[in-house]
Amino acid sequence: MSQLPESGSELGVVTRRALGIAREPGFRQGMQDMSGVSLGIAAWALVTGVAMVKSGMTVSMALLMSFAVYAGSAQLAVLPLMIAGAPLWVVWFTAICVNLRFVILSSMWRVYFAHLARRHRLALSYFSGDVIFVAFLKRYPDGQRSPEQLSYFWGAASTNWLVWQGFSVAGIFLADQVPLSWGLGFAGVLALLGVLYSMLTDRTTWAATGVAAAVAVAAFALPLKLNILAAIAASVAVGLMMENTERRLREWRAGPATLRAPDPERGERHPVLPLDEEERP
Repeated sequence: MSQLPESGSELGVVTRRALGIAREPGFRQGMQDMSGVSLGIAAWALVTGVAMVKSGMTVSMALLMSFAVYAGSAQLAVLPLMIAGAPLWVVWFTAICVNLRFVILSSMWRVYFAHLARRHRLALSYFSGDVIFVAFLKRYPDGQRSPEQLSYFWGAASTNWLVWQGFSVAGIFLADQVPLSWGLGFAGVLALLGVLYSMLTDRTTWAATGVAAAVAVAAFALPLKLNILAAIAASVAVGLMMENTERRLREWRAGPATLRAPDPERGERHPVLPLDEEERP
């Protein structure tokens, strides 16, 4: 008969913590937000599972890759290289280039989760993904830390992981019955586009997205999927430049601060800035 982990053991502490997070409202909200794109994620995962087996992988190796790598874009990018017998370093380098976007995303995750223990942050890094990041940033766009954010992340991440692994495993075992010609992977792209469109709320995000799309298409001929890295770099640069320009423009429109005439009764002998008054006790 199985027993629950002892309360004083490390596993017991982790279990109680996980159960506590799962009971929080943020966890359910994260699950609900991810359910809207789960259909696209499921289709994408199914095609990835099918593609791994059809590339010549054994079922056991495909299962290992699905659970260990957990990165659909990287998996699909390296499969043609593995079929062609490319050197191992080329396969690794391609996967790294495709996943370099997560370095940028991790710097943004740090704003919210830098206070957590290293082991917890390592777990977050494995379960994080593009769609989770977009949903999280849509829910918490101001960069301010709040208690429910952790439970929201785990609600979204657990839903995404279960859907992805479930349908990826289904694709691995049903590879002979699901032809790649169905083009189900495009449903995952549509799901991402739907979430992305909901975040285009100002000129800066529209401009950054347009630049990313243009650069990705223009640099499509680059090897090792480097067009993705080029698109990310260009969009970040344009976004930062536009934010800085808009900030300077707002400061210019506001004009210089208005001086107030000195008040002799308060011992003032020179014109006073409003900022000086705010700093007084």
